[in-house]
Amino acid sequence: MKGTAFRLSFDMALQGRRTNRLGHQIRVELAELISREVKDPRIGFATVTRVELSADLHHARVFVSVMGSAEEQKNSLEGLASAAGFLRHEIGQRLALRRSPELTFVLDEGAEASEKIEALLQQLHESAKDGG
Repeated sequence: MKGTAFRLSFDMALQGRRTNRLGHQIRVELAELISREVKDPRIGFATVTRVELSADLHHARVFVSVMGSAEEQKNSLEGLASAAGFLRHEIGQRLALRRSPELTFVLDEGAEASEKIEALLQQLHESAKDGG
């Protein structure tokens, strides 16, 4: 029984490492494909920030940061969703995957939130300088 439990935890650790490594490779390839290969005019300045893969590697949630207004962000996500089939095929070819994951694009609001925090900190710093 002890050997079986060790083997299961060892397999899970390897699976987690493989998932992380593959997610990183997919992120790098998608970033290049979006900037160089996808010609959809709806896609603005989009940056792939991270990729989360399901445990079975069949689904990938791709987080993208898009500069611009809410309307431009929505249009970029629509353009990326439209190009998902092409991107999935290219990922499978470039990474030699037997089955490439289904791509779902999600707006990453972390960058936007950090910009707001940075602006608030700057305001605080300036008001402290003026008051002190």
